[in-house]
Amino acid sequence: MYLYLNGEYILESEAGVSVFDRGFLYGDGLFETMRAYKGHIFRLDQHMQRLFKGLELLRIKNAWTGSALKHVLYRLLELNKLKDAYIRLTVSRGVGGRGIDIAGCDNPTIVINSREFLPYPESLYRDGVRACISEKRMNCRNPIDSQIKSLNFLNNILVRMEASERGVFEAVMLNHKGYLTEGTVSNLFFVIEGVLYTPSPEAGILEGITRQVVLEVAAEKGITVEEGLFSTKELCEAEEVFLTNSLIEIMPVSGIESKMYVRGRITRITERLMNAYKEQVDEEILAG
Repeated sequence: MYLYLNGEYILESEAGVSVFDRGFLYGDGLFETMRAYKGHIFRLDQHMQRLFKGLELLRIKNAWTGSALKHVLYRLLELNKLKDAYIRLTVSRGVGGRGIDIAGCDNPTIVINSREFLPYPESLYRDGVRACISEKRMNCRNPIDSQIKSLNFLNNILVRMEASERGVFEAVMLNHKGYLTEGTVSNLFFVIEGVLYTPSPEAGILEGITRQVVLEVAAEKGITVEEGLFSTKELCEAEEVFLTNSLIEIMPVSGIESKMYVRGRITRITERLMNAYKEQVDEEILAG
């Protein structure tokens, strides 16, 4: 497979990044995970907007335009003969600086790799997945942090290890005040008496691209949505729960801890949104 590294398309076996790269040394950078359907990268403009906003906030030199990166992304899919694909774009501050000082860091590193997307088993969408509430708290985020999909993922990795040890699909994190935030790689939604709830940015979440699509299609379907600060009490009262990200799309949750959620008919909100999401993907593919 080919990947893109600092202006070149090269074989993965030939790729290398300096051991002095700040992404390796300090996690000093950010990334975007995208999904391509039938050769179309879904919500690419939004991914680019978040990427460029993150670069600006981190003061990483931006040597690219959106159109140039889009050309690279589609060229990489072409080289790897991929239609349905997972794509990861990573940018670090590169080599330079003294200690953690960023002075002299003028050449960021960019790596883009792609893989064939292997769908999750249909049984997970039919039956739902299990999740837990993590015993570990999310690192405290300020509003700027919440806009950056940072390479600093150690907190999430530790929580994902906890989920794996407990034999569940995902772990939901609470913030330092005990409010619900998100999963290790997903945003959280739940339904109570026909209203769709999701933690707000104020809770310290990363505002996922798929999360935004769900908010849009919910509004189109006339589903009332409330963003806010919620506790585990609300999850215990919920009738439906689901998780979202670019790869899983909308994943129903069958249970969190001892609370079980019954998977229901197609008229239930989760199913309605799953169908609406797929319709949105198809519509954008057709539109090119």
